[in-house]
Amino acid sequence: MSINTSDDYKIGHRKRLRDRFFKAGLDGFHDYEIVELLLTIGTPRKDVRPMAREAIKRFKTLSGVLNAPVEELSEIKGVGKISVFGIKLVKAVAERYTQESIDESQLISSPEALFQYLQQTLGYRERECFAAIMLSAKNYVIKTEIIFEGSLTSTCVYPREVIASILKHHAASVIFAHNHPSGDPTPSIEDKKITQKLVKGCELMGVTVHEHIIIGK
Repeated sequence: MSINTSDDYKIGHRKRLRDRFFKAGLDGFHDYEIVELLLTIGTPRKDVRPMAREAIKRFKTLSGVLNAPVEELSEIKGVGKISVFGIKLVKAVAERYTQESIDESQLISSPEALFQYLQQTLGYRERECFAAIMLSAKNYVIKTEIIFEGSLTSTCVYPREVIASILKHHAASVIFAHNHPSGDPTPSIEDKKITQKLVKGCELMGVTVHEHIIIGK
């Protein structure tokens, strides 16, 4: 008669989670179960369920866990450097995949299509980023370029460099956009100053500025 030891149960539980994932992806998984799967990568032969539940309790959602600072993740009992590395690596890979999978010839045909495109491009970023979406005469995306990353001020964005990039890609028009990681899309005084400078510069070169949009989370 075999005895179901604690280690055997943990291994069996992990296998069941992985089998579920291979069968149907993440459909039906709770956020804590996804975090649990991530933690198993860097934590062999240890029950990671308490850690996963604590992570969700502290950071509320899967997105909150992925975006949590390394220092705060490390404060969870049992979560070591390898586990934190695994979480941050998966997040970075997902971001890279999302960016590379965006169709650069996408048609911006409506406000809804524009919002969806900007959410894909900027919505997931933790730091503030300023982007130029360069469009053809028929409103197809030619190029999306991150102009600046970090705390945005009117001295960070140089109209001459932005316009040079627009002209290099032979864009007929442009949409400027940046994200507010805080989630509040209200434009700041600096946002308005930057917009005014860029609109004036583009007008001189015959480039239409459709919008300057701020994306929250």
